[in-house]
Amino acid sequence: MRSFFAKFKFFGVVLFCLSAVIIYLFYNALQPKKVLPIYQPSSVNPELVDTSIQHVKKYHTIADFELTNQNGKTVTQADYDGAIYIADFFFTTCPTICPIMTKNMVEIQNRTKNENIKLLSHSVTPDIDSVAQLKKYAIEKGIDDRRWNLVTGDKKQIYELARKSYLAVKTDGGGGPFDMIHTENFILVDKEQRIRGFYDGTQTEEVDRLMEDLEVLKASYVP
Repeated sequence: MRSFFAKFKFFGVVLFCLSAVIIYLFYNALQPKKVLPIYQPSSVNPELVDTSIQHVKKYHTIADFELTNQNGKTVTQADYDGAIYIADFFFTTCPTICPIMTKNMVEIQNRTKNENIKLLSHSVTPDIDSVAQLKKYAIEKGIDDRRWNLVTGDKKQIYELARKSYLAVKTDGGGGPFDMIHTENFILVDKEQRIRGFYDGTQTEEVDRLMEDLEVLKASYVP
């Protein structure tokens, strides 16, 4: 009799575990999958967008560019083709938010090690941030130049990218001698050069949110 009840108890435990697994799978299947938005100029705070494109509601992508990185190499959009990347704007002599942003970007670099995730930091003071200055900064901060470009070049081009491509800055300036943009934004860009997220690069919780969204974006490319 004891043997019979022991077998019945074992069967009940197995049935319970199986039922729990089935319920869990059904629950997950019924949950809507998170999908990241595709940001367009018309859906972003107009203060962050150049007036010439505030009406654009679809097909917005990051424009082609040609800049120079910390190794003196020319960097273009082609270097980011087929890759998810995170972009920001900084300058090496910044005493306020940039050191925090760089520290958090280094964390992202380390958390995405061995992945095809790239990083792109644009200097907003290219007249100061020469190739040599960027290289010194990269070495000091532990930047992996295989995946992360610090770029300098034509100031007007960089400022136009900030306003017309990355929709990242409030300061209205065309890149003149006295223009200065400053933003804490990290921008998540997909393989089609579309903006998929904005994050405060000075906040740890925002970096964590970026990492969560990065996993969602990566999963969207898995068949």
